[in-house]
Amino acid sequence: MSEHQGLEVRGLAKHFGGVQAVKDVSLTVQPGECVALIGPNGAGKSTTFACIAGQHRPSAGQVLWNGVSLDALSPLQRLQHGLARTFQVAQTFEALSVLHNVQLLLPGAPSLRPWAVLEDAPSAQALHLLERVGLLEQRDLDARSLPYGAKKRLELAMALAGLEPQPGRTKTAQLLLLDEPAAGLGMAERGSLMQLVHGLTRTVGGAAGLAVLYTEHNMDAVFGVADRVLVLMEGHIVAAGSPQDIAANPLVQSRYLGQSLRHLPEASHA
Repeated sequence: MSEHQGLEVRGLAKHFGGVQAVKDVSLTVQPGECVALIGPNGAGKSTTFACIAGQHRPSAGQVLWNGVSLDALSPLQRLQHGLARTFQVAQTFEALSVLHNVQLLLPGAPSLRPWAVLEDAPSAQALHLLERVGLLEQRDLDARSLPYGAKKRLELAMALAGLEPQPGRTKTAQLLLLDEPAAGLGMAERGSLMQLVHGLTRTVGGAAGLAVLYTEHNMDAVFGVADRVLVLMEGHIVAAGSPQDIAANPLVQSRYLGQSLRHLPEASHA
């Protein structure tokens, strides 16, 4: 058993027939850390995420959380161990209110049938999460009526709801996997959402913050936000380090970033 705390991925590989989508990926993410996984289209980022979250079974390698292997666990079982994810396109229950979307993902929530049960479900936790993502005033709106940026925030609140501890249980270390959280958003919306995401990793009241691993194509949602950056190309990680290190890396510049990010602004988070 590994003594590493947080996420540890060892030699991850995933084949689809003769296509080798991920060849050899090893990475770590610790609680309180925000790590970006970047790379060109087809690099294997979404496949790596799906293997970590449990949608795909790796062809080789291991995924461990706090030293415990997750390889035999379903996505639901991984959620119960403190791993939640979002998707490139926001996944919400369009016919339900914003509040009900979050209530439905809380541990012990009623099923979709009968619908009326949600009306009487406790709402304090859900309201707190909506306030946390800036959607408290929209709580009674149907999800379908939200602009796309708000839907991204709602999906984030839903993921956080799934990480809430079962009643009577102590909250454990948690990992949030975000697959292109800023996709489809304007620059101002991206900046606001990503600062919210980074804030989730901060220690609050003595409790360790979340471990966050996210993929992204918008570099303004990476530089100035991520504590570390991993660069994935052709199924394996070719560079890892601080945002400044990655921006100055000749291989990454020539094959992905170009020259435009050689000089970066100082990170805007604490």
